[in-house]
Amino acid sequence: MHGCFVICKKAEGFCKFVQCKRPNFATENNNHLHKPFAITTMEEEKKFRVESDLLGELKVPADAYYGVQTQRAINNYHISRKKMRDYPDYVIAIAYVKLAAVQTNHALGTINDEIAGAISQACREIIDGKLHENFPIDMMQGGAGTSVNMNANEVIANRALEIMGHKKGEYQYCYPNDHVNCGQSTNDVYPTTIRLAIIRMNKTLVGSLTGLISAFRYKADEFRDSIKMGRTQLQDAVPMTFGQEFNAYADNLEEEILNLERNVKLLHEINMGGTAIGTGLNAVPGFAKLCAANLSKLTGESFISSPDLVEATPDTGAYVSYSGALKRLAVKISKICNDLRLLASGPRCGLHEINLPPKAPGSSIMPGKVNPVIPEVTNQTCFKVIGNDTTVTFAAEAGQLELNVMEPVITECLFESLWWLSNAINTLTDECVLGITVNKERCYEMVKNSIGIVTALNPYIGYKNSSKIAKEANETGRSVYDLVLEHKLMTKEELDKALDPKEMLESHKFLTKHLSSN
Repeated sequence: MHGCFVICKKAEGFCKFVQCKRPNFATENNNHLHKPFAITTMEEEKKFRVESDLLGELKVPADAYYGVQTQRAINNYHISRKKMRDYPDYVIAIAYVKLAAVQTNHALGTINDEIAGAISQACREIIDGKLHENFPIDMMQGGAGTSVNMNANEVIANRALEIMGHKKGEYQYCYPNDHVNCGQSTNDVYPTTIRLAIIRMNKTLVGSLTGLISAFRYKADEFRDSIKMGRTQLQDAVPMTFGQEFNAYADNLEEEILNLERNVKLLHEINMGGTAIGTGLNAVPGFAKLCAANLSKLTGESFISSPDLVEATPDTGAYVSYSGALKRLAVKISKICNDLRLLASGPRCGLHEINLPPKAPGSSIMPGKVNPVIPEVTNQTCFKVIGNDTTVTFAAEAGQLELNVMEPVITECLFESLWWLSNAINTLTDECVLGITVNKERCYEMVKNSIGIVTALNPYIGYKNSSKIAKEANETGRSVYDLVLEHKLMTKEELDKALDPKEMLESHKFLTKHLSSN
């Protein structure tokens, strides 16, 4: 026994039960993880209404638009501390799905004008940003999304009741299951909602990514004449410009916009009208295609009804593909952040080729230290996205027979990855990339003194001679320039032209007279 036996009141931190020291993380709506004997007053009774379902009666806050099944979800799930309402696109998406469904049912004659009109108005209010506080359930839940669907059904039904002049809970006039959920099941509403929410959130991500790409293009133009040493395997390679390097970052990320768009298209195939397992039980003929058409018209997206609703109902392949696209983007962004941290390392004992905007003192013990905190936090965000992709993979594999009950964790992982990536990209753009400066003189000196420039002499003196010069330069500390002249491999005029860093930035014609003698 846990030992709680005194009335508990809503409290942050720890439960106020006698002998109870267990942390109380469940403070939503005066509902506690424990179930003590209730001592209530008449005044307290007025704060609640009583609703019932299959499991019996339950008190629901009197002013809440949600009902008994949402209340059970509030009581049951205290896992992530992230709520459905924390993702506005999620709430808006399910309102669009319910609006498309009621329009379909009205057109097919299964719901009358008054109820259809009230439900439609309630849905539009949610789409406009109202009532979102009435979606308080935890993102992590059992039941394959039933709590999400019923949360929407109850909120819409209770708001529709008010619109029709009734009180909340007077479900004989508009019932969550019979009217709002008419011709539907969680198993078609929930995945369709997830898909629409991801499509909406993808637009935000692409917008953030477009901003980062533009920032790299802007800096590439600014640094187009800033020469530096390129590196492979952290060793000196050949010269290039920061303009070339930053433009390459932009091109690299631009590919990801195309990849995201390719994968998001997979989410436009929906299974509305399939109801429980795809057979369409309790949906009237014609519901599936008409609902897809209505949802397309409402959202401006091109949704299509799956040609095989039984196949589509348990299928999570589109989530796996889209999650993979997020992971690929995260991998690329993380690599770029690794580069920025390396290039900014120092200031005295590192590369110190670029300066990142200073954002915070870097140490509680080392005075003067400033860390690359923005690339660091972006790296960590990318690691989270990569981990989320692994979770999505396992959850997708865990489907059984005609349904995948693990869609809630798939949803949470995808939403989290989208949200975190968008925010991290905005932060990287505004707080780091746009403020980067180049240490031109240091970069030029490193190019000038690098052994790597000997590569440019291969067409003139041959690989074998270039290798000898590189080895001797490394052993003696002398410059490539002096050694080539000393060995009389080229004239000063020829060498000056061949080793001009600007001549090494792109392909060009070169002298060949020395090659025949090698």
